[in-house]
Amino acid sequence: MVRSQILAGLRYGGGLVLLLLCTAAQAGPAAVELAAAADRASLTPHLVYHHDADAVDDAAQAFARADADGFAPLPSGNAAFGFQRGAFWFHAALRNDNPQEPRWLLVQEYPLSDRIDVYLRHADGRVEHRAGGDHLPFSQRSVRYRHPNFLLDLPPGERVDLLVRVESQSSMQVPLELYTPTAFTELSRDAQFAIGLYYGILLALFFYNLVLWLSLRDASYFWYLFHISAFGLVLFTLNGLGFEYLWPGSPWLADRSVPLSICLALVAMQQFARTFLELPQRWPRGNLVSLAVIGFFVLFGLASLWLPYRVSTPIASRAVLVGLIWIVVATVFVMRRGYAPARILLLAWAMFLLGTAVFTLLAFGLLPKNFATEYGVQIGSALEMLLLSVALGYRYAALRNENERIVNEARLQLERKVAQRTQEVRSALMQLEEAHGRLRDSSRRDGLTGLYNRTWFHEAFERMLDQARGERRPLSLLMIDLDHFKAINDRLGHLAGDECLRWAAHRIGKALRPHDALLARFGGEEFVVALPARDLPAAVAVAEEVRQTLTKAPCQAQGHNVRISASIGVHTINTEALDDIDDALEVADRALYAAKANGRDCVRTSISAA
Repeated sequence: MVRSQILAGLRYGGGLVLLLLCTAAQAGPAAVELAAAADRASLTPHLVYHHDADAVDDAAQAFARADADGFAPLPSGNAAFGFQRGAFWFHAALRNDNPQEPRWLLVQEYPLSDRIDVYLRHADGRVEHRAGGDHLPFSQRSVRYRHPNFLLDLPPGERVDLLVRVESQSSMQVPLELYTPTAFTELSRDAQFAIGLYYGILLALFFYNLVLWLSLRDASYFWYLFHISAFGLVLFTLNGLGFEYLWPGSPWLADRSVPLSICLALVAMQQFARTFLELPQRWPRGNLVSLAVIGFFVLFGLASLWLPYRVSTPIASRAVLVGLIWIVVATVFVMRRGYAPARILLLAWAMFLLGTAVFTLLAFGLLPKNFATEYGVQIGSALEMLLLSVALGYRYAALRNENERIVNEARLQLERKVAQRTQEVRSALMQLEEAHGRLRDSSRRDGLTGLYNRTWFHEAFERMLDQARGERRPLSLLMIDLDHFKAINDRLGHLAGDECLRWAAHRIGKALRPHDALLARFGGEEFVVALPARDLPAAVAVAEEVRQTLTKAPCQAQGHNVRISASIGVHTINTEALDDIDDALEVADRALYAAKANGRDCVRTSISAA
């Protein structure tokens, strides 16, 4: 009797201990508490994980491992593991203390995972299963959204065990977030707005440069359009929008679109760089390297249609950096040879390289996932494409200036030939008169700067002087001489000197435009200005405006920044006196020499020079 009581007590005590142990096992780690006022929660800080390298475990084995504390904390709290084989299991315990929200949406904020299985174990042992990922049709998602998502029933006040299994040939990134339906609606609205803004920028750049390409037929603009389109497709794919809108029922295309679109974008980038930098002419060997890189990406893009995704995508991700580094090398080489537009191009590639490097390091699990790393490519590419558009405009302006220089030189040569022909046909009076008329018309302008020349200024000034005397209005003269111009020719060459003269003439003309002035090139680096209806103080103010205009910014000449200043002499003619133009020019010239004697880069009047 006593023996049987002892045995019964042992059985009862053992059962009680076993029950306590099982209860403790089921209790597990502390649950993530969804507070009554909460509408979202990040699960990443609370996750533990297990790497099933052979992908053989099922949900029962994973739950058993979680109950036995067989899961490990996330390394450094980071849910990005790079490219890995097998499957990853993630576990967290949840407790919903919000009675108003029994349904929550679990979102994996990375769109490229192949297969995601979500298991929810309730307190009564019941297990619910959801499946997602881009190896399943897009229509199976709980909410039509670019990130995989799952609706979960979380009874208020009840502890629920969450188990997530992820298997993917893409980068293993598993940032898990919980949202109430209302909070998720706000999140998706803001995210779609940001993405729409990015693609709006791309579309604006596309159509703007499309118009330029159609009007200019410059190959650089075509390859820029190709680059925008191809890279837009890359981000459309990486953001999960391609699977949402373009191929929602094709998991095969969802996999192949990533490496294929990357290869297309890199082909466009390399070809644009070749054309913009004029590599065939400026660096033939570098051009051969670029052609080889383009050939590799074409072949690899075709091969990615058959290669496993886990092979093609890491190679394509690394190739982005290699391709960009080569473009930077080519840009630096051409820039060092004096090609000025390459500077803006280098800045553009630097922005893109930084954004791409951040995204690649995130894909390999070397950087944590946050706004800057997740959207690094978008930020870098937007800046890069804006700068590329600026670079194209700068390049076109440089080509236009070069064409203008060639036209001016051709015009000068034509004038010489006309003069020679005039000497040859001197005996023919009619031909001589016609040639003389043409020469007289063309001789009004200076061939280098496009300003009136000295002869025409004399004629026009006589008329202005007669008019000023008749109307009893003041008339002022400005003599302008560029400082140290011979040093510019000696140091940089006469071509640079010519560019500086044209630049100075343009700046002076722009400053004088509101004043109804007559501007002419007087000779060499000297200019003369007639200012009607301006007395001496007003003329000095205009002269000071001209002087400041020249010193405000440097002249870009032959790849050099050249600082240009001027000395200016000012004289106001006494219209009641009988002085002629030569007398007035002589007085203004003395004022100019007074400005030079006072250290240059200043304005002096005929009164101060007296």
